[in-house]
Amino acid sequence: MREILGDVLTTWHSGGTAGLATVVRTFRSAPRAPGAALAVAPDGSVAGSVSGGCVEGAVYELAAEVVATGSPQLQRYGISDDDAFAVGLTCGGIIDVFVEPVSRQTFPELPALADAVDHDRPVAVATVIAHPDARRIGRRMVIDSERRDGSLGSARADDAVTDDARGLLLAGQTGVLSYGPDGERIDETADRGMEVFVASYAPAPRMVIFGAIDFAAALTRQAGLLGYRVTVCDARPVFATAARFPTADEVVVDWPDRYLRAQQDLGAIDNRTAICVLTHDPKFDVPALAVALRLPQVGYVGAMGSRRTHLDRLARLSEAGLGGDELARLSSPIGLDLGARTPEETAVSIVAEIIASRWGGGGRPLAALDGRIHRDREART
Repeated sequence: MREILGDVLTTWHSGGTAGLATVVRTFRSAPRAPGAALAVAPDGSVAGSVSGGCVEGAVYELAAEVVATGSPQLQRYGISDDDAFAVGLTCGGIIDVFVEPVSRQTFPELPALADAVDHDRPVAVATVIAHPDARRIGRRMVIDSERRDGSLGSARADDAVTDDARGLLLAGQTGVLSYGPDGERIDETADRGMEVFVASYAPAPRMVIFGAIDFAAALTRQAGLLGYRVTVCDARPVFATAARFPTADEVVVDWPDRYLRAQQDLGAIDNRTAICVLTHDPKFDVPALAVALRLPQVGYVGAMGSRRTHLDRLARLSEAGLGGDELARLSSPIGLDLGARTPEETAVSIVAEIIASRWGGGGRPLAALDGRIHRDREART
């Protein structure tokens, strides 16, 4: 809902009620991931999307109904419908959409949520989407690392969901949690009773690029399109300037290894962070990689250079004391084999490898593969 939060908040401040539809679960080749949302304002205008167009009309009508009745609904769309092409997903996927009325009365915590998202403070929203007691459907909590606001209907349920939601938030993950009707822990065979959708609003993932070169400028632009908060770092002040990297979130003049150690001490590196070493100069990249490959949590570490440079780099890193498991974390030469030539094409190959690493993709043409296109979760958590 991040991209339409401002639209929903406008309706909230006006005293009106918006119909909010959120994708909470997907199966097969669904076009939008859990968390994608569509909002219908009182004047009938629409913001956002839940399917890229496949079922928007049906969801629009359901949102209007939910606003009129005040009763949230969980609806499934897709090939399981009697007429898939009437209201289903022609791509063959299935999505579960939770539709609820949002107003000052139903969501008093909305301004606090928006403020946390605007200021990059990690926050999660846990909403009951299914329960034997219809009165508990739509109840929610807003949860951060220290407090929670709202209630799901019982202290036991609140405690259980708070613990699990904080775990999802720490990993930057969104999804459905299942419990017994009062928040009881259950096994795979037990009656779930209560389902809770947890939407995590974690700060944007980071990409740290070492080496203020033309390839870094192209990678900065490409990473920005994917939602990364990008830092460009180089020890040479004549190259590391904001004017040369206008799309970077920050440009830092520092030795790469020293900067990376400082970021680690600050807790600013996590398992979603991508580190790209583009200097292909041993005095810069070997010390930086020696730090990066020893980090307890990092999503991706890649280094640019020829195969000869790569072999020399591995030898230097081995001399620096790195073992086989640590060296195996290094993606070098960086990027997928796309036949890239220009800095812009090379940037595409780098982010393609990061995406494949994140989701467990193989980087092969989809036309050459059988089975599902989309994966349910990240390969690295």
